[in-house]
Amino acid sequence: MDTSYPREDEPPRKRGPPPAAPPPRDHLVWAIFNTLYMNFCCLGFVALAFAVKARDRKVSGDVEAARHFSSKARCYNALATAGSVVLPLLLVALVVTGVIHLSKLAQESVGFFTYQLSGSDDEDQ
Repeated sequence: MDTSYPREDEPPRKRGPPPAAPPPRDHLVWAIFNTLYMNFCCLGFVALAFAVKARDRKVSGDVEAARHFSSKARCYNALATAGSVVLPLLLVALVVTGVIHLSKLAQESVGFFTYQLSGSDDEDQ
């Protein structure tokens, strides 16, 4: 009776190479969307070029270059999206604050531009 170590029913698993890291994303769909709909300063087109390069490198097996181009595509996609969303919102905010400021200015100066007829009625008769 061997009681030194408990025996396992399953044989020990063989250790192979570690699982490979997942291939980098190429962000091609995001780049196409930015090129068609949100092409702020042609950043969507630049993102599309880098996304296609990333996909080509991924298909050819050059993972490091694919990661590099994927990172650039993601950066340009984020810039194109932010520029296309933030700038119109900023423009709308500036227009709204300008209208509010002008309306307050007009309300304060309404007394300056009114013509009072009460004093001129006595002089005409």
